[in-house]
Amino acid sequence: MTIKQGDTVKVHYTGTLEDGEIFDSSQGKPPLSFTIGSGKVIPGFNDAVIGMEVGETKDVTIPAERAYGERKDELVIIAPVEQIPPGLKPEIGQMLEVGGASGDILKMRVVELDEKNITLDANPPLAGQNLTFQIELVERN
Repeated sequence: MTIKQGDTVKVHYTGTLEDGEIFDSSQGKPPLSFTIGSGKVIPGFNDAVIGMEVGETKDVTIPAERAYGERKDELVIIAPVEQIPPGLKPEIGQMLEVGGASGDILKMRVVELDEKNITLDANPPLAGQNLTFQIELVERN
């Protein structure tokens, strides 16, 4: 039976960037379990599993807009280091929670830091990138 909307599946996967670098893999771990259409995985990954059969393996390239979306420049802010709360010692790659203008909390990654400015990025780390996955459907519940 082929996989359809609403089915719960378990898959093994390896995700690579366009340069071949592996950014994530389930190898050596339990398979990823999710329900088709639940929103637990990126849209392109969800759609790639539809129509597969247990035991099948496929390679799929997911364009950025069906993965984590395009990078948005408006999600990058540069602030003077004087605005860093006392006692906080940010480091490149660190995730910080920052209050937004509308009162919401944004999770932002420190991408640059010097003696004058801190640059924070709220884009998902893989935004703007096409992703390739090797997917093996191991179980359908």
